[in-house]
Amino acid sequence: MNPRLLKTFLAVAQTRNVTRAAAEVHLAQSSVSDQIQALEAELGASLFTRSRQGLELTPAGEALKPYAEQLLALADDARAAIDVAKGEAAGRLAIGALETIASAKLPGWLADFQAAHPDIDIKLKTAGSGELLRRLGDGEIDVAFCFDRSGASAADERFARRVVGAEPLVLIAPPGENRTQLDLAELAEKRFVATETGCVYRAMVDKAFAEAGLGGPKLAAEAGSIDAIAGLVAAGAGFGIVPRLAVAAALDRGEVAEITWPGPVRSADLVMIWRRRRVQPPPLKALLAAAGEGFSSVTPADARPRHAVSFPS
Repeated sequence: MNPRLLKTFLAVAQTRNVTRAAAEVHLAQSSVSDQIQALEAELGASLFTRSRQGLELTPAGEALKPYAEQLLALADDARAAIDVAKGEAAGRLAIGALETIASAKLPGWLADFQAAHPDIDIKLKTAGSGELLRRLGDGEIDVAFCFDRSGASAADERFARRVVGAEPLVLIAPPGENRTQLDLAELAEKRFVATETGCVYRAMVDKAFAEAGLGGPKLAAEAGSIDAIAGLVAAGAGFGIVPRLAVAAALDRGEVAEITWPGPVRSADLVMIWRRRRVQPPPLKALLAAAGEGFSSVTPADARPRHAVSFPS
């Protein structure tokens, strides 16, 4: 089976739509349809059926999917092994990161890495944690930087991970809030601007309130962007939990206040995650080595909070 056909098959299986799959694999829609038909003819079975929700895998398609993933992974391993044998470190490296980490943590470090490895072409993509792990599993990115949610779910054995820092999570409040400490019972009366359910900061708040028998926090709004949360808090919409690195500049300008978070967990591990493989591609191997040797620590978790932060305009 041609790897190109398998890659197209997996794109259609993931997107459940020929148009979106074509964009994923950079082909015309007609080429995607032709490749699926060629694969079906080779296997002597239909792989997809249409429904109101889009294209669905047939039983034959479901059976093929894990083998297609394994075959493409083996092809990647073979290319990596050849690169290692040739002693070449050049190549491409696709890095995924949360927007907060990509903008506030990675730029300087990646610039130093690229200066040391000018033959490695780096692409940086941002997404939420769930999307990063999906892209990592699908081979769309080589490594992901995100915050760890230890104990949130069973570990995915496909991935290896390394903790590269611990980032404080801070409670920010509207600028008129002059108190530096509140207990959870007092916070239960406040309204929160929160990230979506499943985010590490949201999980920390939900867990602290639940363990204290206070139910969930009162939500003023949910926002997918840390900048949006900081802006809403600055405007008086409510309180918010955010990584300190995301509001470092805002802390200096004094547009929102910082209050000590009274919950049991006050920091989140910053982790890099990559797929376990028989042979790591040289560019990824170089990145892992660089992270082990020189990834600077993020702000210490016991750093003293400042009372006011600003939100950059």
